[in-house]
Amino acid sequence: MRNPSDISEDLDAMATMLDLTGAFQGLASMHIAQIKNRVVASQRFFAELWHIYDQIRVDELFHFGRASGENVINKELVIAITAEGGFSGDIDKRLVDELLQNYDKDKQDVIVIGHHGAIQLARAGVGFKRYFKLPASDSNINVQPLAAEVKKYRTTSVYYQTYISLMSQEVKKIELHEAVTTAGKNVASGGGLIDEKTYIFEPDSFAVMAHLERSMMEITLSQTIFDSKLAQYASRFRAMSAAHDKSRDNRDNLKLEFNHARRAKSDERLKEIINGLKAVRL
Repeated sequence: MRNPSDISEDLDAMATMLDLTGAFQGLASMHIAQIKNRVVASQRFFAELWHIYDQIRVDELFHFGRASGENVINKELVIAITAEGGFSGDIDKRLVDELLQNYDKDKQDVIVIGHHGAIQLARAGVGFKRYFKLPASDSNINVQPLAAEVKKYRTTSVYYQTYISLMSQEVKKIELHEAVTTAGKNVASGGGLIDEKTYIFEPDSFAVMAHLERSMMEITLSQTIFDSKLAQYASRFRAMSAAHDKSRDNRDNLKLEFNHARRAKSDERLKEIINGLKAVRL
């Protein structure tokens, strides 16, 4: 049986582990709440932009903010949003596996966000056109460099992690054009009439419309990154929750082992005293 002093050291270490996992759970919960607030705010801003855009556009097509006649690459751009580190459970692997099932190097170019996904794609032998670090901040995400790449391609698809609940995260794929227009259709109509008779557009209405398209596309890209970060924080919360529960069980087992070891040592000393007394009487 182990020495009680050794078990006591393990109990101290387990108490530290409980404190750490509890702290990480709290941090993950705080980040989740902050990002949810950011998503709600960006959705409101998107709705305001769509109200203006819907009244000045001349057709039903979404042009990604391209100028008229601007050349595009006749391929699909695939964007994969993954974690920066490896502490994200298995969802990054699931995302990369789903991407690989539909990947055609002759018809698609890949941009990866997050170091963990870049490593997995490299191991699978998939070359990617560009790599971006996943933004460390949960606010003020600059997606303009990514949006500039999107403008160059005929179509764009995005693979990202989506938040279902603290205990459930899934991989989702969207076609960016459809995602923007669908979000626009879900916006309630309202606001005053906006046209060239009642407003002055500088330099012209087409330039304003292109700017609005770029802005809404950037908002949609930002929201996919926010959703991915939500899923990653939820995955970390789940991992920390499991580690916290396991640490608590280990602590309880160590307490039992400590009590048994201390009782056994006390019984052993008592036996030694009794045997010593018997020896003196003899």
